[in-house]
Amino acid sequence: MSEHAHGVTTIRNSGLKQPYHLVDPSPWPIVGAVSALLIVLGIVFAAHYGTYTFLVLGTLLALTTMFFWWRSVLTESRTPGMHSAVVRLGLRYGMMFFIASEVMFFVGFFWAFFNYALFPDNVAGVLHPIWPPPGIHSIDPLGLPLLNTMILLLSGTTVTWAHHSLLHNDRRGLVTGLGLTVVLGLAFTCFQAWEFTHAPFHFVGGGVYPSVFFLATGFHGFHVIVGTCFLAVCWFRARRGDFTPERHFGFEAAAWYWHFVDVVWLFLFTCVYVWGASAIVAG
Repeated sequence: MSEHAHGVTTIRNSGLKQPYHLVDPSPWPIVGAVSALLIVLGIVFAAHYGTYTFLVLGTLLALTTMFFWWRSVLTESRTPGMHSAVVRLGLRYGMMFFIASEVMFFVGFFWAFFNYALFPDNVAGVLHPIWPPPGIHSIDPLGLPLLNTMILLLSGTTVTWAHHSLLHNDRRGLVTGLGLTVVLGLAFTCFQAWEFTHAPFHFVGGGVYPSVFFLATGFHGFHVIVGTCFLAVCWFRARRGDFTPERHFGFEAAAWYWHFVDVVWLFLFTCVYVWGASAIVAG
C-alpha cells in the first residue's frame, strides 16, 4: 500500500508472507537460448555444408550455461529460506511434467517403429512387405542388448538402495549406491557404443529400419549419458553432505529420471530388439 504525503510516496508492508522464491536476475536463460539457436544452426550447416563451427560453439556455450546455472541453483538450495516447502513441491511438479514430456518424445519413435512393423507395405521400394525389410539382419537380442538390460535393471536397484540409505541417514550406503549406479551407467554406454559401431546395418543410406533403430536407441543412449552425469553430480554432493533425509530433491529428481530411463529401455528391448527381430509377414 502506498500513501502520498507532501508529494512523497511511501510504501508500507502489507504484512503478508508468501512462501515463493523469486530468483535473482541471471544472464543464463538468454545465454541458454542463444546456445540452443547456435546448436540448431550448427546442425543445419553441418548437414548441408559440412561446417561444424556453429555446432561446436553452441555446444560449448550450452555446457557453460548448464554448469553456471545449475551452480546457482545449488547455491540457492543451500540458502536458508529460499527453497521452502511450496517451492520444493513446485520443483517436483516441474520434474514430473518434464518426464511426461520425455515420455511423449519417445512415443513418437515407438509410433514410427510400429507404423512400419505392423504395416511394412508402407516402406517405399519394398517388394515383399516384411519387417525387418529384406536385406536387414537385426541384432541378436540375447547378446549385448540382454546384457545392457541386466545392467540397467541392476542400476535401478543400486539407485533405490542409495535412496533408502539417504532416508535412513546412511551416508556410506548413499555414496556407495550412487557410485555403483554411475559405474553401471558408464558400462551401459560403452556397450551401446560398441553395439552401434559393430551393427550389421548403417544409419546413413540404410533405409527405414536403421533410421528408426538408431534414432530410438541412440536418443535413449543420450538420456543414459545425461542421467549418468546427473547422478555423478549427486555423488559429489552426497560426499560433501548436501543431502539430508528431509531435503534431497536434487537426488530424488535424478532417481526419478534414472527410473524413467530404465522403463524406456525395457520397452525398447521388448519391442525393437525381441519382437522386431522376427520377420512379420503382412497379410
